[in-house]
Amino acid sequence: MMVVTTSRHPTAQEEAHARALAEELGLPYVARRGSLAGLGATAALVVTRERLVVHTAAGEIFFHPGMARPRVRELERGKPDVMVEAMGLRPGDSVLDCTLGLGSDAIVAAYVVGEQGRVVGLEAVAVLAAVVRWGLKHYDPGHDGLREAMRRIEVVHADHNDYLAALPPGSFDIVYFDPMFREPVMESAHMRPWRVLACHRPLTRATIAAARRVARRRVVVKERSDSPVFAELGLTRVVGGRKSRIAYGVLDVAGMEAQA
Repeated sequence: MMVVTTSRHPTAQEEAHARALAEELGLPYVARRGSLAGLGATAALVVTRERLVVHTAAGEIFFHPGMARPRVRELERGKPDVMVEAMGLRPGDSVLDCTLGLGSDAIVAAYVVGEQGRVVGLEAVAVLAAVVRWGLKHYDPGHDGLREAMRRIEVVHADHNDYLAALPPGSFDIVYFDPMFREPVMESAHMRPWRVLACHRPLTRATIAAARRVARRRVVVKERSDSPVFAELGLTRVVGGRKSRIAYGVLDVAGMEAQA
């Protein structure tokens, strides 16, 4: 069972925030009286002055921009980014990130598409969506362009299959997936608790077909470069993987429609 609570000595604002989150997420609010172990819960979403933290037996989950910061710096230096190339991303584009996670890829995409673009990130697990939404709104990366990109991302708690089915055709330029890899490339301490709570449902050809209907230009899937997932999903064009263990399967929707 998961509960919502606060730090040991919360302000009135923190307590109000915790109570509001508990109601929003449909979780019990438990006033903090001592250690988290005394709450009688298997996991706890803790509201602190600085951030939201999910405490689990596997470790803590909290927002941070991860590799987005060095990737943006490289883009500023004119260096390429493999994900940006796989998406064919340009200013003004709209991107639907169907598997938001901690939002690192969405932040890079938001930086590239700029103020005239749009990035919507879907997260199937409500408590994880809440953590990332708060982080994108409040975290200060110490970089104006990165901060503005983070604030522009729209976080939606939704199952991507349901969300895609409800959208009109051609709603976004790019539809993107970064699902939980079948075999993690490198299991960091921070990702272990995330994998406990995250949605592990694999992508299917039906999901890719739904994404193709919604995408105006491309559907892109991130996976290990040696993964059989690309072939299973019918993604025959793979970008990256030469100098990295990560690659991107690309489906060019616009080209397929032109041939039809």
